[in-house]
Amino acid sequence: MDNFNASQVMSGTQGEIWIDGKYMAEVTAFKAEIKLIKEEVNQVKKMFKQYKVTGCEGTGNVKMNHVSSYFMNLLAENIKKARQTAVTIVVKLDDPDAVGAERISITDATFDKLTLMDWEAKKLTSDDYDFTFTEFDILDTAE
Repeated sequence: MDNFNASQVMSGTQGEIWIDGKYMAEVTAFKAEIKLIKEEVNQVKKMFKQYKVTGCEGTGNVKMNHVSSYFMNLLAENIKKARQTAVTIVVKLDDPDAVGAERISITDATFDKLTLMDWEAKKLTSDDYDFTFTEFDILDTAE
C-alpha cells in the first residue's frame, strides 16, 4: 500500500470471535500466532547462521469479561474424564473505516488450563486463556 489515511488503521474494538459457532460478546482481546521452528544449518565460508524451517507451532490467547461459566462448562467434564477438548475458533476484525475485513478460522484449538475461580474485591472479573492449535484457514483478507 503506497499510502493510507489514519482512519483506515484497524481498531480492535471491532473484533469478534466465535468458539464452536457460539458468539462470544464478552471478548476483550484476542491473539493467534504461528511460530516457525527452525534448525541451524552449518555451511562453510558463511559467517552468518542459516536456518531451515522444520515445523511450526500455533499458539494464542483469548481474554474475556467473566460473565458466565462458559469455560467451566466447556472443559470441566472432559478434564475429569482425561479427555481433550478441541474447538474451532473463528475470528473477525471488521473496522468500518478500514480497507477491508480480516477473518480466520482456527481448528483443533485446545486450551492450556481451566480457571475454576479467580476474583478480588472491588475488581471486575475476567477470563484469560492460552491455547494451542494445529490448523488454520484465512477466510478473508483486507486488500
